[in-house]
Amino acid sequence: MIHSDGFRALDRQECLGLLAKMPVGRVVYTRQALPAVLPVNFSLDTDSAVVLCTSAASDLVRAIDGVVVAFEADDFHAERRAGWSVVVTGRAAVVTDPAEHERLSRTGPRSWMPMHDGVFVRIEAEMVTGRELTGVTG
Repeated sequence: MIHSDGFRALDRQECLGLLAKMPVGRVVYTRQALPAVLPVNFSLDTDSAVVLCTSAASDLVRAIDGVVVAFEADDFHAERRAGWSVVVTGRAAVVTDPAEHERLSRTGPRSWMPMHDGVFVRIEAEMVTGRELTGVTG
């Protein structure tokens, strides 16, 4: 349904389908009691969790392991005044199970940064919301 403001709410499956096409999104979390946003490359796991690979010693891992975070990805076309945004909210956790880590080493995202101590972080897709801007003239 398109609202009079030009936005259309996306259902969970539409949101996940759009996320699956994107290589980069943003983790939204708290760092030293302040909001922080960090762009990361990612992939979706088979259960719709957002998965990223980062350094075990990173500030990001220390800040998000075991806490609820948001993850956002979008795609906008300024000339058409159209696009979409999807937000996944859920608990983030470092993958510690060796079998799961091995599976993600084969199927999960590859960090764009060189590293020797990479870990996978899963963000559970507990809440998935999105909206599409359908192109407003004016």
